[in-house]
Amino acid sequence: MSRTGLAVLSFFVGLIFLPLLAYAYFLFGKPPVAVADRPFPFEDRVVRVPLNARIHREMPTSVPIQPTDENLNAGAQIYQDKCESCHGTATEPSEIGGKMFPGAPQLFERHGDVVGVSDDAAGETYWKVKNGIRLTGMPSFGKALTEDQMWQVSLLLSKADKPLPAEAAKTVGIRH
Repeated sequence: MSRTGLAVLSFFVGLIFLPLLAYAYFLFGKPPVAVADRPFPFEDRVVRVPLNARIHREMPTSVPIQPTDENLNAGAQIYQDKCESCHGTATEPSEIGGKMFPGAPQLFERHGDVVGVSDDAAGETYWKVKNGIRLTGMPSFGKALTEDQMWQVSLLLSKADKPLPAEAAKTVGIRH
């Protein structure tokens, strides 16, 4: 067989064999799908890059409600009802959230100068609350909460590194 013929044959074998090999790998349940499995190399980067691009493309840039005491208190109540079980409070991390893959961020935990996601724009948090994030355990609240409720909890989280109204602080476990 000539070199050209061998190259063409190798190309077609690769074109057919490699996809079949990948299919068999998935078909026989070999990929890491359990929470306790080690992730694929670069798995986080492969997922985060398109997620962040989509969020930044679609997230609202203006907030339609003000961070009043009333809105922050309402946001704290929503947080307690819908978010606390996975994301914890200022005084008690979530046991459930720590056992997820990826782990649910503890949204009132300080890391450096930031508390939770207070370094994210409220519109970014709103997008995550409204749409959820596939394969992370973060559900979509777009049909479970009103627009105002999604904004209230998003505003609360954007202000988590600032003093909150006493009622909101108490609800999320911040002690003065």
